[in-house]
Amino acid sequence: MKAVVVYATITGNNEDVADIVTDALEAQGVEVDENEMTMADVADFENADICVICPYTYDEGALPDEGLDFYDDLKEADLSGKVYGVAGSGDTAYADDFCVAVDEFGKAFDEAGATKGAENVHINLAPDEDNIKTLDQFVADLVKKAQ
Repeated sequence: MKAVVVYATITGNNEDVADIVTDALEAQGVEVDENEMTMADVADFENADICVICPYTYDEGALPDEGLDFYDDLKEADLSGKVYGVAGSGDTAYADDFCVAVDEFGKAFDEAGATKGAENVHINLAPDEDNIKTLDQFVADLVKKAQ
């Protein structure tokens, strides 16, 4: 089984989230390619069984600037038969705008015809021990759905 994990980060928190997801996938025997969003292409998902995005939300609910083209391409892709998950870090100080990008990328995967493999994960700031447990369950759900 193969997975592609794509992340966008300013603070490093979403790279940490992506690293935790990648490690958990590899621990389950999944081959993983992890890339920063500017170095990735939606076509990378075509050869994967599991597709994961770890985006940040900027300012008042905005998607990552460097991920806008990726987001648009994702909505246009055909990812039927692929299992997806979205997990990201945000800041609860933004209240209603907390982790909006996580849910928006989830909707884009839905438009692409991918199958949701796990509930979206919203993490406040840097991932802590409880978040790692949540991400481990997120990965277990993704792998189970992809089997």
